[in-house]
Amino acid sequence: MSIKAFLAACILGLPVVAFADQSFPAPDWKDDYDPIASPDAEPGGKLSAFVSQYPKSFNYYLDNNVFNARLFGLMFENLLSTHPVDLSREPALADAWSISDDKKTFTFRIDDNARWSDGKPVTARDVLWTFEAIMKPENLTGPHKVGLEKFETPKILDDGRIQFTSREVHWRNLLSLGGFNILPAHIFAEKDFNKINFEFPVVSGRYRIDEVKEGQVVRLSRREDYWAASAKRGQGTASFQTLEFRFYAERETAFEAFKKGEIDFFAVYTAHRWVQQTEGDAFKNNHIIKQQVYNYNPVGFQGFAMNMRREPFKDLRVRRALAHLLDREKMNANLMHNQYFLHSSYYEDLYNPEHPCPNPIIPFDQEEARRLLKEAGWAANPKTGILEKNGKTLLIKFLTRSAASDKFLVIYKEDLRDVGIDLEIDKKDWAAWARDMDEFNYDMTWAAWGAGIWRDPESMWHSKEAARASGNNITGFTNRRVDELIEQQRGIFEIVKRNEILREIDGIVTGEVPYVLLWNINYTRLLYWNKFGMPKTVLDKFGDEDGAYGYWWLDPDSEADLADSRETDATLPSKPFKVEFDEAFEGMGDARR
Repeated sequence: MSIKAFLAACILGLPVVAFADQSFPAPDWKDDYDPIASPDAEPGGKLSAFVSQYPKSFNYYLDNNVFNARLFGLMFENLLSTHPVDLSREPALADAWSISDDKKTFTFRIDDNARWSDGKPVTARDVLWTFEAIMKPENLTGPHKVGLEKFETPKILDDGRIQFTSREVHWRNLLSLGGFNILPAHIFAEKDFNKINFEFPVVSGRYRIDEVKEGQVVRLSRREDYWAASAKRGQGTASFQTLEFRFYAERETAFEAFKKGEIDFFAVYTAHRWVQQTEGDAFKNNHIIKQQVYNYNPVGFQGFAMNMRREPFKDLRVRRALAHLLDREKMNANLMHNQYFLHSSYYEDLYNPEHPCPNPIIPFDQEEARRLLKEAGWAANPKTGILEKNGKTLLIKFLTRSAASDKFLVIYKEDLRDVGIDLEIDKKDWAAWARDMDEFNYDMTWAAWGAGIWRDPESMWHSKEAARASGNNITGFTNRRVDELIEQQRGIFEIVKRNEILREIDGIVTGEVPYVLLWNINYTRLLYWNKFGMPKTVLDKFGDEDGAYGYWWLDPDSEADLADSRETDATLPSKPFKVEFDEAFEGMGDARR
């Protein structure tokens, strides 16, 4: 089975993992080696990578972005972890748990060995305090409330045991409880949670923050006193002594730093860079490796989000017109070398030949856009040519945070202008952009969303999320039928049935056009200096470039060879350009058996 076919099979409901087990540990469970991790991995060295613009906070609960999720995952642990191949639940801070027969009560036992970096034990109080901090109405933890608000305040049974009771049966309940990062109550309990931004002096995870240079870099150090260092399942992972994350205002600046060797590792998000800016001696001599990695990383979506809370975006006809005015085929051909597929869905991998996507791709069609705008009551001012309605001109402010979007917006602006719409680009840095998004202070913006293995539409598409500050329903989408379907799928544990409901939700959402959908790819594009050891799969099974932080290591021999080759302009051995997980994974793990 191909990678793409297997991904479709996973998401479409073939049995990948069951949540039927009522208790853990099961009689046949044992701590075992990670089948992806290499036995050759050695601790030490540094990995330096570009991550983003400097965020408004490092607190993932307050600033819900990809980098902060990564940072918190390195520093703070969950109650449960996930097996990297079969997705079964495994221990993390909790070493045992049970679920009541009615699937509403969940009891967790904290591992007696679990310790914070200051030596204090991790206790049920830490779990309770973190839960309460997330759920306090005054704390700006919007999207993190969604999964936990189904539960009553948990009960501490003793220092090492805590019990949660859900108000309803939901397939996500164990995932929600097992998956939130636990923070140390004895450090943060007396602080204003909304002001816990950049200082995290005590952690439970493998890494801790060692140095922060505001706006420039954050460095993490590997903890030698990590409480679970001897567990088999962690061997061969988290090998770098130092993880260095660098911040740049623009990806172009970061890429120039990468080519100079100031950054070790660079994930490429633009086709132009991948096709036209990866040439020269460093690439020819294999000093820099270029790879396309295909695995089971679920496909998200990206698009121009429209704020449906305000005019003119409340009108579906206007939203459809704006979608018809984006010439995606032209952009894909002229700017992106036809490297992308065009979105027709918010859940692309719900569809395969057995379940073809019924959503039509919205084509570039200025005449249809004109018709829709006229029907919506917009008429051109004979002097300016700009559309007007009720004395107001059709002016759209496009909130952006990156110059990389400019070349697309210039084309879009010209096509909008042809039918009488003015587009004004409002460029801000990441922190200012995030503040505006938290306050719904925007007309349109470019938003890219990743995807989880277990798809839950609630945080993005339920009506109650439209008013939640700092939430994921940034467009303000509301639809009664979608609400009904979201509520219907909560108690369904069979993935096949949930995906049937998701396809109906997808059809409704696509028809309502909350986003002008864009394009995507189904693989990860990597560039890195040729000095690292890594598994044959390069990345893990279900993840993106983040797999490098967990599974790679600095190879001293390769580092020395690279240094010599750069001095002499010699050529290093090549690596495969295309890596497919299934092919590479075959036989891995045997060396540990």
